[in-house]
Amino acid sequence: MICSLYKRLSVLAALVVISASAVAHESRPLYIELEETLPQQYQLQWKTPLSIPYFNTPSVELPKDCTAQGQPAEFGSPDGVVRRLRYQCAKGLAGKAIDIAYPGPNPSVSSLVRYNTASGQRHIAVLSPETTSWTVPATETVSGVARQYALLGIGHIWAGIDHLLFVVCLLWVAGTWRRILITISGFTLAHSITLILSALQIVRLPVAPVEAAIALSIVFLATEIARGPRQSLTWRYPIAVSTSFGLLHGFGFAAALEEIGLPQTELATGLLFFNVGVEIGQVLFAAGVIAVMRLIERFVARSRAVNEGALRTVAGYLVGTLAVFWLIQRGAAF
Repeated sequence: MICSLYKRLSVLAALVVISASAVAHESRPLYIELEETLPQQYQLQWKTPLSIPYFNTPSVELPKDCTAQGQPAEFGSPDGVVRRLRYQCAKGLAGKAIDIAYPGPNPSVSSLVRYNTASGQRHIAVLSPETTSWTVPATETVSGVARQYALLGIGHIWAGIDHLLFVVCLLWVAGTWRRILITISGFTLAHSITLILSALQIVRLPVAPVEAAIALSIVFLATEIARGPRQSLTWRYPIAVSTSFGLLHGFGFAAALEEIGLPQTELATGLLFFNVGVEIGQVLFAAGVIAVMRLIERFVARSRAVNEGALRTVAGYLVGTLAVFWLIQRGAAF
């Protein structure tokens, strides 16, 4: 039991440190939107995040056979500087590359590219900081959309420290393999339902209260961990908690998917495989956490005895403190 507490505390502490670092060093991506308004006519817009100094504002360059229509329009927004420019491309853009050029050093910021065609197709790509060129795709295919949105789903869950921390808390409370399987299955089913309902705009909730409520769900579990195992609903039936809060977390996933956008011609494929990607990322993360727990258990197997209640209390307060910070931060956005 003591070794188990050691390993759980170590994993939670590591996640809290990573989470705090992520909050302190937030870096939004460079956002590029290219829209085909009419055949051979395009509108290009890109938003530079505030983390990039104004003197290093990048330019987004279309192929040489594209002609700019006037000068770029520039205006500020709460989270960056936006530039907009229209182009005429006599030969179209399918299969051609657009380039990102910084006047100074590369600031190691990723890029999110959205391309909308006149026929209603949408293409999304996430570029690593080292990637400064993107090839405009031709007509989208089922396999291409499936791969693209599965990767986006995996990337989103791995970047969502709050969702991951909630999963770790569920693993802690569930305890045994059988209870872990049941609890995580309930969480998966619940957030899949609300993700689909929200993405299809059948049920809509404002983003800011949802994000604050997600933080509150972590506060709730942290409180339960600090208090320790007892005859409460959380400890007796963790699936009830995972399912209830899973509905809430699904709206958070849907908000991210809404920001990315769904393809028009392969909407069902994009929605299905984004959810599949989220599940793949979640399963891989849970497997990694369990593997780390086992390694830590072996490492501390011969450690001296410690007070089990104190360890549990420290773990609960570590997680709870970070979650309360998120709650206040997100509540201020109402």
